[in-house]
Amino acid sequence: MKQMRNKRIGAGLLAACGLVLALNSCSSSDGEEKKNDTPKKDSAAAPAATFQLQKGQLSTDLFVPGELIAFQQVDLYAKVNSFVKKLYVDVGSEVKEGQLLAVMEAPELQSQLASAESRVKAQEAIYIASKANYDRIVETSKTPGTISQNDVDQADARQKSDLAQWDAAKSSYKEIAETLKYLEVRAPFSGVISNRNVNPGAYVGPSGKGSDLPMFTLQEQDHLRLVVSVPEALTGYLRDKDEVKFTVKSMPDHKFSATVRRLAGALDNHLRAERTEMDVYPKHRELLPGMVAEVDLPLPARDSTFIVPASAVVNSTERVFVIRVTPDRKAEWIDVKTGRSQGGKTEVYSNKLQEGDQLVKVASEEVRDGTAIR
Repeated sequence: MKQMRNKRIGAGLLAACGLVLALNSCSSSDGEEKKNDTPKKDSAAAPAATFQLQKGQLSTDLFVPGELIAFQQVDLYAKVNSFVKKLYVDVGSEVKEGQLLAVMEAPELQSQLASAESRVKAQEAIYIASKANYDRIVETSKTPGTISQNDVDQADARQKSDLAQWDAAKSSYKEIAETLKYLEVRAPFSGVISNRNVNPGAYVGPSGKGSDLPMFTLQEQDHLRLVVSVPEALTGYLRDKDEVKFTVKSMPDHKFSATVRRLAGALDNHLRAERTEMDVYPKHRELLPGMVAEVDLPLPARDSTFIVPASAVVNSTERVFVIRVTPDRKAEWIDVKTGRSQGGKTEVYSNKLQEGDQLVKVASEEVRDGTAIR
């Protein structure tokens, strides 16, 4: 009996333990179901800071190399083949317009001038004689039957021919006399002799014939041209009379100023840039022709455009775009064209943008088109 009672008690304990385990299992399962029933947040919505699109004017500076050249520069050659007789200037000489630089000699020209002078005198004597003959014939012809009209006409033609020959002789003489003037080389404008390639006794002549090198190189150094090439994309920002700053390597701590005076109005076929010139007037000749300058060209805005932070523009391999936030908080990719950039700001152009649009401040391709924006 006692053994049977013990068995009944053990069976009851086993049943009770089973019930407890079943209840714990149900409770754990219900907890997991309740936990799984908790609504999830929208993980597709991307947080992004936005800003309101506004128009403005962006002024930038273009730093380009420039070259200083003489406002006027000329290579001086001898007009006629001759020999250098005397030089009056050397490298570095300051000359005035019309000043004598060199004298050449050509003996054959003197002989030609003497011959031309003799021909002039001979033709003058012939003309005087034929003119006197014509006058006598005309006077005699006044008496009827003495001189025929044909003789009068012949005498008139002869004296006119002799007059023409005399005029031709005088022109020939004048031509040789003018050629002799080319034996003197004079300065065509005021400037500085920057090069000299001849010495007394040297044989000189026209370029490519008597001389391969010029006798002198004359430069106007009190007035210089600063020449720069403005890229095609920026030609619309520069205007006549704009002031620019520049520096040179010899005085890197000193800034010079110049004013835009001449715009080419066309692009160079090789550089695809517009030649722009500024006038420079060095006071103490601290600036010399041939110097290379670092030029700061101001490019002020002419019209207002959309200005956005540079971080708002995405430059992908396929497109350039900004991300606009729609009224229902969706991302919308808007294709744009970019202009100038300065100080973390960039010009953008698109006919799909309007003032007041909300754009993502830090845009990237990770913010996909059409995704929600928090």
